[in-house]
Amino acid sequence: MGEYSKALSSFERSLEIQKIALPPNHPDLADSYNNIAMVYSHMGEYSKALSSYKRSLEIRKIALPPNHPDLAASCNNIAMVYDNMGEYSKALSSLERSLEIQKIALPPN
Repeated sequence: MGEYSKALSSFERSLEIQKIALPPNHPDLADSYNNIAMVYSHMGEYSKALSSYKRSLEIRKIALPPNHPDLAASCNNIAMVYDNMGEYSKALSSLERSLEIQKIALPPN
C-alpha cells in the first residue's frame, strides 16, 4: 500500500499506449488522466492533480453528452483538489457545477 510512484508509472505508461491506439478525445484517455490525477492527489501534489483532472474534464466535455454523470464526477474531483489547496471559492464553484449536472443526469431518488 502507498506505492504511489509505481502506480503513477503504470498509469502514465497506459496513457502513452492509449495515446497511440486511440483518437485524441477518446473517453478512455479521460479515465487515464483521472487515474493519474488521483495518484497525484494522494501524494499531495495538488497542482499536478489539478492539471490532470482538468485534462480529463476537457476530454469528457468533447467525448460525452453535456450532462453525463462522468462530467459531474470530474467537477467533483476538481473541487476536492481545490479544497485541499485551500481555494474554497473555486471548490464551491466546481461542486455547484457538479450538482447542476447531477440534478439533470440522475434520477431524483
